[in-house]
Amino acid sequence: MKFKKIHDYLWEIPKENKMNVPGRIYASKPMIDRIMEDNSPLQVQNVSQLPGIVNYSMAMPDIHWGYGFPIGGVAAFDLSNGVISPGGVGYDINCGVRLLRTAISSSDIQDKIPELVDNLFHYIPSGVGSKGDFKVSEKDLKQVMVKGARWIVEQGYGDESDLEKIEEHGQMEGADPSTVSDKAIKRGLPQLGTLGSGNHFVEIQYVEEVYDDYLAQRLGLFPGQITVSIHTGSRGFGYQICDDYIHTMIQASQKYGIELPDRQLCCAPINSPEGQKYFAAMVCAVNYAFANRQVISYWVREAFMRALNLGPKQVQFDTVYEVAHNIAKIETHIVDGKPRQFCVHRKGATRAFGPGRVELPEIYRDIGQPVLIPGDMGRCSYVLIGTNTAMDQTFGSTCHGAGRLLSRNQAIKAAKGRAIHRELEDRGIIARAASRGTMAEEMPEAYKDVSEVVDAVVGAGISKKVAKLRPLGVIKG
Repeated sequence: MKFKKIHDYLWEIPKENKMNVPGRIYASKPMIDRIMEDNSPLQVQNVSQLPGIVNYSMAMPDIHWGYGFPIGGVAAFDLSNGVISPGGVGYDINCGVRLLRTAISSSDIQDKIPELVDNLFHYIPSGVGSKGDFKVSEKDLKQVMVKGARWIVEQGYGDESDLEKIEEHGQMEGADPSTVSDKAIKRGLPQLGTLGSGNHFVEIQYVEEVYDDYLAQRLGLFPGQITVSIHTGSRGFGYQICDDYIHTMIQASQKYGIELPDRQLCCAPINSPEGQKYFAAMVCAVNYAFANRQVISYWVREAFMRALNLGPKQVQFDTVYEVAHNIAKIETHIVDGKPRQFCVHRKGATRAFGPGRVELPEIYRDIGQPVLIPGDMGRCSYVLIGTNTAMDQTFGSTCHGAGRLLSRNQAIKAAKGRAIHRELEDRGIIARAASRGTMAEEMPEAYKDVSEVVDAVVGAGISKKVAKLRPLGVIKG
């Protein structure tokens, strides 16, 4: 495959053959060499062939092989002749991250981390198919599909201030519960308020370094401060919705004569009945995921207060922001000098709007959107901010995490004979997981170095560094 260097952090796959637009990958030179090894640029090229794609088929530096679209992929489609694809959103619809801040300094609780991690592990159900204590009826679940995190707050699990600082305010418009299958509802009922498996986690961190004093102050962050990141999504509910609509979209692709370079890119015109039905069901899963993280945030607060024997005024938990990773949204962007609406697919990518966008909370509107980039459980995570360059180049998008380097099977093989939790403990990190297998799959070496990923998006100008967070304790799904 041919690559053209645009600058030190951007590489282009020139338009050829059946491509409708060029492909573009944001990465440093050492990273692009490794990215080519897993063949994921082929998926960037494949996405460029879909009808109605605008400007470029893009990928962020955490790109790796995914279902149809690469993970780390961003693609915007014109509403008049473009498509919507479940493969462009992924199975874990609205997998995302919430960052909570506290008024506590790391030096105050250094000896309490094991107890805190144990409390989190006790309060928050984790693992494959895990079921929680937060019980909802089928009628309640339909409220969750429409109202998302707002419905959870209305039940007393959180505050109105949480909603202000969640993407879409925790309640995306356009949900229609009648588009969701009985099988998805059955899977979703017992899993609300659970972490799940794989790369999902709750992590206790501290602010190790601040890069921009003003922006950090605006986000309420200070050096040494304890923060908590929550990474999970729509659980089996979203998975089932994706799976249901893959079958619908394969038939729709044939019905509308859409030529697919890969069957996993099955799709339908956005304004077709099939496209509209998938969008309405996807939004139900988006809202489920917002609700799920709201419940878990409540459990995190409870676990902290119980372990530290402190009240809410002493801990002062507050949401910094919450972002979605796997989502398709109707957004207005400037293209060819004119504002137009597009269906923007972000799969393993984060919205990173620059200053001035009305979608942002008023308190952040003048500085841009906070962007939360988790790394692996042994190194670090970052808080970034969106930029106007991202608005110009990537439909306001950036990376979402470190990105996998090893497959799950490769990681398990590499971890054979090792005690990963002991290795982490030697580095000052207390880790608990639902199984030894999960700990092996998620070991630090299984991921790219998140600092390299962040340096690439900062070098490209599509994000700006605010702070680095260092892990102290983590529970894995």
